[in-house]
Amino acid sequence: MSDNKPTLLVVEDDPGLQKQLRWSLDGYDIQLAADREAALNQIRRFEPAVVLLDLGLPPFPDSAEEGLATLQQIVAIAPSTKVIVVTGNQDRANAVKAISLGAYDFYQKPFDPQILDMIIARAFRVHGLEQENRVLQQQRPGEVMHGIITSAPGMVRVCRTVEKVAPSDATVLLLGESGTGKEVLARALHRLSNRASERFVAINCAAIPEALLESELFGYEKGAFTGAAKQTIGKIEYASKGTLFLDEIGDLPQPLQAKLLRFLQERVIERLGGRGEIPVDVRVIGATHQNLENLIQAGSFRQDLYYRLSEISVTIPPLRERQGDAALLAHAFLEKFSTQQNRTLKGFTADAIETIEAYPWPGNVREMENVIKRAVIMAEGTQITAQDLGLKAGSAESEPLNLRQVREEADRRAVIRALGRTNGNIVQAAELLGVSRPTLYDLINRCGLK
Repeated sequence: MSDNKPTLLVVEDDPGLQKQLRWSLDGYDIQLAADREAALNQIRRFEPAVVLLDLGLPPFPDSAEEGLATLQQIVAIAPSTKVIVVTGNQDRANAVKAISLGAYDFYQKPFDPQILDMIIARAFRVHGLEQENRVLQQQRPGEVMHGIITSAPGMVRVCRTVEKVAPSDATVLLLGESGTGKEVLARALHRLSNRASERFVAINCAAIPEALLESELFGYEKGAFTGAAKQTIGKIEYASKGTLFLDEIGDLPQPLQAKLLRFLQERVIERLGGRGEIPVDVRVIGATHQNLENLIQAGSFRQDLYYRLSEISVTIPPLRERQGDAALLAHAFLEKFSTQQNRTLKGFTADAIETIEAYPWPGNVREMENVIKRAVIMAEGTQITAQDLGLKAGSAESEPLNLRQVREEADRRAVIRALGRTNGNIVQAAELLGVSRPTLYDLINRCGLK
């Protein structure tokens, strides 16, 4: 296949026409097929953007039967491929039928190389535009980084920080409530780093019993303890040249904190029962939902380890502080789970969106993902309702989206605050608001204030 020429599949059984087309369409990488089976094999092998298909194919070269059957199979296998059918002068009915079966265009014999080349070039352009549009449609609105959907400035800043620090080998500490996406960001750090082709090894320090955690992290030699039947490398050593993600590091037992600190300082480990030091080149990312400074004051977390872990510290805002993200994420999860569950759902009802925006989401993005998945499975209508969500959002009032209402409410609040600060002094309040006294009087009347 040519590196520079686009691939064009020509399905034609006449050797003379094959040669003529290859000669006249020298701007393309021509692949040939003389019958249906060969054409389908070439489609699977080369995945051409455009196919030139003669409807008169063996074993019935004098009719369009075999050509139309071939067209149907091509459309089924490669629906985005543009098929240009070739027909005789008196065969317009079959050309129309081919278009109804999914052909892009038709061309009547005899060949005019210039016109045919123009039709083929246009087919390639349309295919390219459709592919570009398909890619754009697959990009989720608000997706600022792979796997991260947000429009909130605070979360966008977090993503930009991740992009900046990813190429370095600095140890990163991710802080945030449970469910905010710490592991997603840790994987993004790995994927954007120079270690992306190596392993990403994650270990949850809170999920492994203290007695097993040391051997899980550092490994052990044969005979190090009862049941140690063979030498086993730990997660730190296994992640060598890659990235080690220590989740819930605030739950790391104090004896292991000292050993981890030594590793971070010296970049060497010792397996349990071993005597030799093993150098390990690994990028370390820590994460916790706990306040490590409080743990340090309580004496349960080492301050020197904290400083080693937080060369770069990134605080992830909870979902309730990410204005606008709740609805944005809800739509993304609805699309994801509708596809997974083979459901056709047309979005959320107005009361469902109001509930989503009013709910505080204590479990953050993870909680929302579970709620939307359950709603998609349980929904009986064509839209997700507030009842499907099963959330108790309280009595929070929804803010207006109408710009006039928003401006009027903002004016009212500003006037009330200014009058309160100046103890009702109109002159001082007008100066504070940056308006004239008549304008302030007008605002007071419009807002219904005395």
